[in-house]
Amino acid sequence: MRTTLTGLPLVLQQFRALLKKNLLLSWRNKRASLLQLLSPLIFIFLIFVIDKAIKAQTSTTSAYKTVTDPPTEPSPPITPCEDKFFIKVPCYDFVWSGDQNPIFQTIVTRIMNNNPGRPIPSSKARALHFSQLNDTVISYGLQTNSTSLQWRGKYQDPTMSFQLPLQLAAEREIARHLIGDPGFSWNVFLREFAHPSLTPFSAVGTIGPAFFLAIAMFNFVLQISSLVTEKELKLRQSMTMMGLYDFAYWSSWLIWETVVTILSSLLIVLFGMMFQFSFFLKNSFAVLFVFFFLFELNMTGLAFMLSAFIKKSSSATTMGFSIFIVGFLTQLVVQAGFPYTDSFSKTLRDLWSLFPPNPFSQGIQVLSDAVATSEVDGVSWSRRGECLHTHADCVITIDDIYKWLAGTFVLWFVLAIYFDNIIPNASGVRKSVFYFLNPNYWIGRGQRVKEGGLCSCVGSNPRQEISTPDDEDVLDEENKVKQQLTEGLVDANIAVQIHGLVKTYAGTRNIGCCCKCTKTAPYTAVKGLWVNFAKDQLFCLLGPNGAGKTTAINCLTGITPVTSGDALIYGHSIRSSIGMSNIRKLIGFDILWDALSGQEHLQLFATIKGLSPASIKSITQTSLAEVKLTDAAKVRAGSYSGGMKRRLSVAIALIGDPKLVILDEPTTGMDPITRRHVWDIIENAKRGRAIVLTTHSMEEADILSDRIGIMAKGRLRCIGTSIRLKSRFGTGFIANISFYGNNERSPTNGDAISTEHREEVKKFFKNCLDVEPKEETNNFITFVIPHDREALLTNFFSELQEREEEFGISDIQLGLTTLEEVFLNIARQAELENATAEGRLTTLTLTSGESVQIPVGARFVGIPGTESTENPTGFMVEVYWEQDDTGTLCIAGHSQKVPIPPGVQLSSSPSARNRIYLSRAGPINGIVIDPSQVSPGDFQR
Repeated sequence: MRTTLTGLPLVLQQFRALLKKNLLLSWRNKRASLLQLLSPLIFIFLIFVIDKAIKAQTSTTSAYKTVTDPPTEPSPPITPCEDKFFIKVPCYDFVWSGDQNPIFQTIVTRIMNNNPGRPIPSSKARALHFSQLNDTVISYGLQTNSTSLQWRGKYQDPTMSFQLPLQLAAEREIARHLIGDPGFSWNVFLREFAHPSLTPFSAVGTIGPAFFLAIAMFNFVLQISSLVTEKELKLRQSMTMMGLYDFAYWSSWLIWETVVTILSSLLIVLFGMMFQFSFFLKNSFAVLFVFFFLFELNMTGLAFMLSAFIKKSSSATTMGFSIFIVGFLTQLVVQAGFPYTDSFSKTLRDLWSLFPPNPFSQGIQVLSDAVATSEVDGVSWSRRGECLHTHADCVITIDDIYKWLAGTFVLWFVLAIYFDNIIPNASGVRKSVFYFLNPNYWIGRGQRVKEGGLCSCVGSNPRQEISTPDDEDVLDEENKVKQQLTEGLVDANIAVQIHGLVKTYAGTRNIGCCCKCTKTAPYTAVKGLWVNFAKDQLFCLLGPNGAGKTTAINCLTGITPVTSGDALIYGHSIRSSIGMSNIRKLIGFDILWDALSGQEHLQLFATIKGLSPASIKSITQTSLAEVKLTDAAKVRAGSYSGGMKRRLSVAIALIGDPKLVILDEPTTGMDPITRRHVWDIIENAKRGRAIVLTTHSMEEADILSDRIGIMAKGRLRCIGTSIRLKSRFGTGFIANISFYGNNERSPTNGDAISTEHREEVKKFFKNCLDVEPKEETNNFITFVIPHDREALLTNFFSELQEREEEFGISDIQLGLTTLEEVFLNIARQAELENATAEGRLTTLTLTSGESVQIPVGARFVGIPGTESTENPTGFMVEVYWEQDDTGTLCIAGHSQKVPIPPGVQLSSSPSARNRIYLSRAGPINGIVIDPSQVSPGDFQR
């Protein structure tokens, strides 16, 4: 007997297995992982490029330099107009007015000729506005553009380049004219004031928050996508049913993301130092590392929480982009000074700091200001709790930001676990809003769960009507289970006892968008199920869509809460933790990770189930050999065919020797050879356990099942072995008669003789058994023999065998009707009952063109208005039904009209009321005839 781990050792083993799974998935997704690791290098390089470009633009001015002893410079000449940025040619160096005054002409001429370094051509000057008040006073007006210009990293100051040169030239020549000495020395020197440098532009402090947020968004999107994908594909649900603890699940993700965050934060700081940013060189390495680590960890916690609200992994990217846009906008607000100054209340700052990018942006600004000039040396670890001396209105320090980021991370993580429990899962099930107040939650025992969303008001369940099963076998099964329950008997050979299982989806009122209230009516999916599943046997549960079989299994496995009733698993209730531990070790099919191999899947689930580490390797190899996947053991599941995935799922379901295994369509998509092999595996797996099988293959159910139960409309309609069901619910026996072919022991006129033989055989069946052929070809005839002819079959077939040569018969086969026919009969009868109760009708169009309204599922239908003297009860037809793609019964055809046999009791007699229908436009209502009163042999399709 295999040993299994429990308690803390099992939790630790599951934790290690999930951590390994996360590592493998990241390693296999190399492109995303590489991009995640290189994102710090990419974005810091972009910051570096932007920083260099801006510094190159400001390098031509001394404003960003500390000037203690500015140099003396001679007065500049008038700049050629062609040198001005963005000027169109031809252009003018300056314009002047007053050309009617010869004094002004002389002054302008001297300005042009005496311009230092470059005489101004006569074509370049026209007017400078002069006015002469008297012989000793000449005034002038000067007008220039005051807009500073930048182009290709060069800065052009209009005051120094245009205003001062023209002003000095005008004053010089006016003074010389008034003095009367054209050679008068006029030397003016310029010198700027000594000044400290302006605070230089910090690329890290200005655009860094947005770029660092972009780095964090890579981890954010990948994390939230991984969590939602496991939820969307029901991977987490399958692991939970196999016995996974929530603590192991969340802790494995937390530790993994912490490792990734440490690595990402370390790379950010190292790459920043590599590009020689003073932000990273002057501030303490420990301060920067902890700062970036706490921010990215905080974003991880936010991803955990938001994943509870997202249903599809495709929405993860949209969510990440939305968070980035909002974060970018709020960071701009923070850089503008809101709300981290004493002008705003502490309450407002606290609320604003709940969103991780906001305190992070303020932290970047503080750290950037700490290295803004050469006089400051950055923030050291010991001074992280002190304000900068340049921040007079400081209200938050780096240490405060640490506390905010750490505290909000804990908040997000706790809320993630809380919302994960109270938001409905894929099955629409959730815990109570106050589940954490229930002591059973903390000691690991099961507790009641709820259905519906948080904004839905679930109504009361309707009262269940107690009804007695119509079928004798179902009634015997129910009485047997009830007797065991009353007497308190626990049969060791019974694996599962289901006691009056009822599942009702109560009516709800949901408040949607625009305060719109939607209502749903109560619906009972399972209506009192009493059944035993025996040990060492396979029980096949069949039923059309909407029959309730899936709901019953979901209740049994704990996926869906039970409305009333109970089930015992080896004597333990599914409402108890022990009972649930026996049935949680199940898995759905094709719930696999594409990036993991078949061997890794089996090792993972064996670890989750608690198998000892020493036995996992051998058990995995054995399981792979049983499903013939040894050669593909190390191939990723994403490369498997549909059949290979099914085989792997069968191996996962059987690993660890579970007491109860539920197989949901295990051979769908398999080729016949593989299907046959899987059947052998399932057959051998019966020993020591109970297996419940659901399938749409009647052949599979017929071969594998020890007992079969067919559900319809929420009730168990029949139960028993395959032979028992065929004998009770089939149309009777199937006789296949084969004739010798034309080339087999037949003369030249073989066609004529074969036809003659067929006619003789049909006459023989008609005279002895009163049946007609159901199908007929040149070499085969198929007859359906009703059960009421069973007493005649022994003598009939003895005589037929004696006359084989006479009839030209090569082979006689006799068997029961197929299980598929039994299934359709049960489904048809249930549909008929339901349609009758609801008054639901469908239209049958006869070959004559007449339309008849009949209940869904009705088999024999009388045609009103067809009675005559020869046939006082009228005519009837047999209606053939089939299931469409959705599992709904629909009309496939009908037989020819035949007289209603004498003695048949009609549900309503053909009278004048029916004849009135014929005079009306539209279809008439058919008369449903009880199938027990009609022999199928009366019809020929």
